[in-house]
Amino acid sequence: MADIPLDARTAFLILVFAAVFTAGQAVWGLARVGVNRRKVNKRLATAEKTGSLEQLVLELRKQRGLSADGSVKGGLGWFSDLVIRSGLRFEPQRWALMSLAGGAGVGMVLFLWSRNPVLAGAIGLVVAVVAPVMVLKFKAGARAKAIGLQLPNALEVIVRSLEAGHPVPTAIALVGREMPDPLGSEFGMAGDEIAYGATLEQAVGRIADRCRHPDMDLFAATIRLQEKSGGNLTGLLKMNAKAVRERHKMRLKIKAASSEGRASAIILTSAPFGVLAILTVASPHFYGDVIGERPVQIGLAIFGGWMFLGNMVMRRMIDMRI
Repeated sequence: MADIPLDARTAFLILVFAAVFTAGQAVWGLARVGVNRRKVNKRLATAEKTGSLEQLVLELRKQRGLSADGSVKGGLGWFSDLVIRSGLRFEPQRWALMSLAGGAGVGMVLFLWSRNPVLAGAIGLVVAVVAPVMVLKFKAGARAKAIGLQLPNALEVIVRSLEAGHPVPTAIALVGREMPDPLGSEFGMAGDEIAYGATLEQAVGRIADRCRHPDMDLFAATIRLQEKSGGNLTGLLKMNAKAVRERHKMRLKIKAASSEGRASAIILTSAPFGVLAILTVASPHFYGDVIGERPVQIGLAIFGGWMFLGNMVMRRMIDMRI
């Protein structure tokens, strides 16, 4: 085998790369551990800072944007519901400042680029209003996905606790202590509310109201059914866990079956913008000489509306709910 020539400079660069790569891996690992520890259970961290059960319940409700009695506050119903489903700490003043700062930054950049204060102010205002809603929707979607994945395991923990002879409130509190967020804090809040005086049906119903997840609604309906008609709760929860797992499998099958339609929507939507970007860089005058013409503007507006309509049709075709 022929010897590979390796001078001192190449060896030094290889060692530097190895050292930087190792340091990056270490920093990334420490960051992931820190994030996972913060996400383990926010309720437990809050419980360490409060002195009594009443203070803990009130503080948890305040963090979620709920009133003192656990109900949704008045105002914008859809926005309040979105805030609760996102699971973020309710800090309206901080959110408002961040939104205004983001909108002002985008408006400033657009003004420096276009020198049009009306356009920059309008787009900055839109960003300040729309961006927080999009962030909340993204967080709510990610949280709903995590709830769907965690719920079968949580139900199995409750079943094992009931089979060991524990009462239902103790089993729910066990899930709150042992499982990470989001279900850890949700079941922990339910356990605290039961200890604070709420009934089992009320506490579980409030979990469903906070999560707004179909699988959680099924769990709440199971608890209500057993409370009113009696029966073997352990067997019902086992069937509930099996149903949740089967529904999750069905969602994955639907996602796989609709992957072609989603890929087509992404390609067909991004291709015109990609071509426009390439032509703008390669030949700036291709559209630049005619972009101010009224027929061209009307045609581009029609094409944009037609593209939006096509995306909506494809979205309806692949949006299957169970």
